[in-house]
Amino acid sequence: MRTQALSSPHHQRLLGAAVLWLLGGGALLLSTLVPAHTDLLGWTPAFWLVGAPLIVLLALEPSLPRQLLALYRPRRRMVRRMAWY
Repeated sequence: MRTQALSSPHHQRLLGAAVLWLLGGGALLLSTLVPAHTDLLGWTPAFWLVGAPLIVLLALEPSLPRQLLALYRPRRRMVRRMAWY
């Protein structure tokens, strides 16, 4: 039940920017170029590099977690049907 406004080019650019932001921030944290926690800033680097883009992604695509779970969920029903044939 998507409307045309949700699949606009502007929406797609925002979604792409949020994904790049998340991937770049995750790479920076995993490579330890930017520490996840500092004495001066606390957990602020981790939030701005991972937490904030996740919030933006969830705001843009609220059904994204459900779609990702559907991709990784094992297809048990199909296996059961094939076993009986």
